[in-house]
Amino acid sequence: MLQDIPSFLAYWRNARSRTVRVLAALEAGDLNWVPRPGAFSFGDLFRHLAGLERYMWAENVQGRPSTYPGHGASLALGLPELQAYLDRCHAESLAIFGRLTDADLLAPCTTPAGAPMPTWKWLRAMAEHEAHHRGQLYLMASLRGRSVAPLFGLTEAQVIEASQPDSKP
Repeated sequence: MLQDIPSFLAYWRNARSRTVRVLAALEAGDLNWVPRPGAFSFGDLFRHLAGLERYMWAENVQGRPSTYPGHGASLALGLPELQAYLDRCHAESLAIFGRLTDADLLAPCTTPAGAPMPTWKWLRAMAEHEAHHRGQLYLMASLRGRSVAPLFGLTEAQVIEASQPDSKP
């Protein structure tokens, strides 16, 4: 369970910073690339994450219905516009989340499906949703030949190098 608002805000800032590392590794020509026809592009995924954070999760925790605008390119076309949209939605969401009290975490909010849920669980779902799409973004960046900083600072090879040999046969 999320225990308090300050620790959630710190966690959420860090989680989002790991996601936007991919955006920093992209070139303008990457934004509309899709791994297969009908799939989300990089731009679609970033607009989706930004819009849902601000217009679904942040609205729902205030007791309001979702106003999610979708992920269309008209929301943010190029890299600078996309970065600005992400930054604006994230800043507005953090301000809203920051107004919650620790007691609000236990209070129910209503999801777009109409299901009541403790606010802390709804915010946890937001983090899980972000992690899901972050994985897509990292894989897509790899498919495009873009180098993204390791998620938690070390590559697998570095973890193996830093690991102790197993003493079991």
